[in-house]
Amino acid sequence: MEQFFRPFIAIYHVVRNLFTFSSSKEEKKEQESDALQHEVEALMKEQKDSKKKTKERPLASFRYKAKNSIGKKIQGTMEGESAEDVRSFLTNEGYKVLSVTPRSALDIDINLGSGFKAADLSFTLTQLSTYIKAGIPLIDSMRILEKQAEKPEHRKIYQKIIYELLKGENLSDAMAKQKDKFPKLLINMVKTAELTGDLTSVLDDMADYYTSKEETRKQMVSAMTYPVIVLCIAVAVLIFVLVSIVPQFVDMYESNNAEMPGLTLTIMDISTFLVDNYILIIVAVVLLIFALIFMYKKVRKFRKGVQVMLMHIPVISKIIIYSEVYNFTKTFASLLNHGVFITDSMEILSRITNNEVYKDLINKSIINLNKGASVSDAFKGSWAFPVAAYEMIVTGENTGQLGVMMDKVANYYQSLHKNLIKQMQSLMEPIMIGLLAFIVGIILLSVVMPMFDIYGKIQ
Repeated sequence: MEQFFRPFIAIYHVVRNLFTFSSSKEEKKEQESDALQHEVEALMKEQKDSKKKTKERPLASFRYKAKNSIGKKIQGTMEGESAEDVRSFLTNEGYKVLSVTPRSALDIDINLGSGFKAADLSFTLTQLSTYIKAGIPLIDSMRILEKQAEKPEHRKIYQKIIYELLKGENLSDAMAKQKDKFPKLLINMVKTAELTGDLTSVLDDMADYYTSKEETRKQMVSAMTYPVIVLCIAVAVLIFVLVSIVPQFVDMYESNNAEMPGLTLTIMDISTFLVDNYILIIVAVVLLIFALIFMYKKVRKFRKGVQVMLMHIPVISKIIIYSEVYNFTKTFASLLNHGVFITDSMEILSRITNNEVYKDLINKSIINLNKGASVSDAFKGSWAFPVAAYEMIVTGENTGQLGVMMDKVANYYQSLHKNLIKQMQSLMEPIMIGLLAFIVGIILLSVVMPMFDIYGKIQ
């Protein structure tokens, strides 16, 4: 019997050994693969850290003097790894370098500005797009912009971008390295264009966007210029009357023992207070303005409180809401129409808006998107978001044309905003005149009333 099973037992041992060998071989391969994977990951991490350290290495600042292609002497400042690096860069850019010296701690830039305004961006982006469409390489296009720049701060920014492009950086990364000189929206849009290969189209769209934004800003400035000027003149005249004219009448009334009514006494008290404490009042007003500006910029709760208050004042509320809805929908449409994902678009919008009420709505929509809900859910029933705009978002989501709908909403509320500004301008003049007439009338009445008492005594 044992002899009968012996061949089967032998076959079993052979098969077991084969499987054992195969299994151990596969295990060994897996271990080797894992070890290689860890090694690759470690290498990639090391390269990433090295690249990060290289990028984070601060550049030294230098002041240079040079001559341009027409022999005109220019001077400026530039960051680089060394003086020779700056000299080489300027020479390659067509300048005849006269000197490059390290900047001292006391050598600081003054009045450099905060970067490009909307009008500057519109002009710059249009030019850049035109040059690229004409077949001029990106670096050469930036060189043309740098040579045409009239403002020294703009020329310096262009030089920094060219410097980064020559090092192999993308345009979006070069712009991002300029800190707050370029809007975050523009940087993200350029980054998206680099991925899709449609840079000129994005540049044209962003030029139109900033043109529209500049027009809206000019309308607001135009609407506020008249009332602000009238208000300043009115305050100056009132202070002059209270400080210089009213005291003369007071002396005359006191010398004639005239009986002065309560209104006159109140105006006299105000005049006396202004004369005796004008220095304290000026200091207090200046400190109050600076404190309010500081709190508005640094304290989120205070900023939100001010914005909520303004958004509940008649007329002003509609101006703010229409402007914010236009900015939100216009920007959202630009992002969606250029292939940016909805979640990424919302994150970009949350970073570029300055209105805390809308920032909360956008953050709520981001949370909803992460939970699988729709964008419109965050805006449903919100007092700060018009029903018509909400319904258009819902329609866009249902039809899959959210970007197109956002464009239509933006155009609609831009039109409403323009019409409201025109109405406010037409109403502001009679309102200001009426207010000034009322205040001046009260002061004149307070001055004239005691004269009747003096006239009665003479009779």
